[in-house]
Amino acid sequence: MPAPERIPPRGLTATELLLKGELTVRGRVGGASNAVLYCSVAYEGEEAACVYKPVAGERPLWDFPDGNLAQREVAAYEVSEATGWGLVPPTVLRDGPYGEGMCQLWIEAAPEAALLALLDAEEPGEGWKAVGFAEVGEGGTALLVHADDPRLRRLAVLDAVINNGDRKGGHLLPAGDGALYAIDHGVTFNTDDKLRTLLWGWAGEPLTEEALAALERLTSQLAEGAPLAARLAELITAAELGAVRERVAALRTSGRHPEPSGEWPSIPWPPV
Repeated sequence: MPAPERIPPRGLTATELLLKGELTVRGRVGGASNAVLYCSVAYEGEEAACVYKPVAGERPLWDFPDGNLAQREVAAYEVSEATGWGLVPPTVLRDGPYGEGMCQLWIEAAPEAALLALLDAEEPGEGWKAVGFAEVGEGGTALLVHADDPRLRRLAVLDAVINNGDRKGGHLLPAGDGALYAIDHGVTFNTDDKLRTLLWGWAGEPLTEEALAALERLTSQLAEGAPLAARLAELITAAELGAVRERVAALRTSGRHPEPSGEWPSIPWPPV
């Protein structure tokens, strides 16, 4: 689908455009279990492409009985912004052609940027981190690896904080300007340990100083009465907000990337 022009630098922020603009549905994004609509959003002469996921098009999930997936997408954006890393595209909750839903700025991924690979090898090699061996058909296996990339490492920390239950390769969008964005955060913030991801390459390794500083910022912003805490309280349950605080505290105490618990499949299926 051809994307409308990106937002001109005329003072209107992306979130303001997403909230105030008129949504026009241009098509449907295939391959998703829930309704994902490709739209344009226009306001006062400015226009951008976006994704609109109406709550009415969500498939109920047995393990996410509280709230809706759209609110969790917005909550993931709010936490990403609080870290200072900007890993989630601007995302808002708003009314649209099919009722309330999540609206997120469309990101065009750079096709040449390689973040994942399957190797016919026992070790990942320089610049890569091993995830594990994967079946590749007819009884064969290959080593699944991801890039040893600081942007992915930040995302691994964010996923641990929001308890992302579905970090697949197709959710990674490296942009042409060098930024990395991540999408599809509907199955997050559960009170139970649901972390499933392709980014296990740093499991058990010490967190970077940058990550520890971001976790410290989150601690203060998640305090009772702080703006982030107040915003999350509008989007997820009180128990889920408490679990976010506990995960941040646990990461700061351990000082290490989490490891698979063994009580839940650690890698999503399909992985891409």
